[in-house]
Amino acid sequence: MSDALILEFKGTTADQYNAVNAILGIDPVTGRGDWPPGLLSHTGAAGEGDLVVFEVWESKESQGAFMASRLGPALAQAGIPEPTRVEWLSVVGVHTAF
Repeated sequence: MSDALILEFKGTTADQYNAVNAILGIDPVTGRGDWPPGLLSHTGAAGEGDLVVFEVWESKESQGAFMASRLGPALAQAGIPEPTRVEWLSVVGVHTAF
């Protein structure tokens, strides 16, 4: 089965999240854009000064290639520091109500 990834960014805002998506040329609201190969789902959620991203990938290697080629540079360009939490999980079930 696929792999899930949790990325947590302390002190990061929804505006910064939107800036990274603009740099990447993706729109999480409409689903349009240049989404990376191997990404099965993506959710970004903002709290009080923190941002959490939850993704499901076909493989860790797919996410690693995206991080190295596009996401890492986009995060740096938007002034977002390294995530304070990076956790991989094995997906054991999926349900989507959409």
